[in-house]
Amino acid sequence: MTQHRLGQAYILSALILLATVLILLWMGRVPICTCGYVKLWHGETMSSESSQHLLDWYTPSHLLHGLLFYYVLWLVARQMSLGTRLVISTLVECAWEILENTDAVIERYREVTISLNYFGDSVINSAFDILAMFVGFWLARILPAWVSVAIFVGFEVLTAFVIRDGLTLNVIMLLFPIDAIIEWQSGP
Repeated sequence: MTQHRLGQAYILSALILLATVLILLWMGRVPICTCGYVKLWHGETMSSESSQHLLDWYTPSHLLHGLLFYYVLWLVARQMSLGTRLVISTLVECAWEILENTDAVIERYREVTISLNYFGDSVINSAFDILAMFVGFWLARILPAWVSVAIFVGFEVLTAFVIRDGLTLNVIMLLFPIDAIIEWQSGP
């Protein structure tokens, strides 16, 4: 792939991210935390500021999206250029950020997960989630596959241990809620 074509994919991905930001604003999502400031890191998951700042305990799951998108597209669409696969990954991640912030999905999170105080992401948090996906995609591109697997497992174990949640648990609970998991997540 020429640098020119890869540059076009970067530009197109940036435009998709910008369009997503505009759609989220149009949907009525708050640009930044209603607390009035933006923090680099917000580590409390059971607070009204969760998913409102730049980075939080759910950022790793978006990095893992990037790893997954890279390898899934490598497996099923290897003939496509790297830039095309990046654009597809961006479209999927942005579509998820939009869907995740609809009333129906927010309510689903509140019904079947421990996220009782979840009211959706701020726009800046969504933008940084998308950027985390980019980081995961590029890490998968440059690192050996075993390192990507180690990163995936490491983040899943870390978030399960620290916040009793993570990408895998989140997907399970959204699609097929299990009482034993929600009891464990509610913990002492």
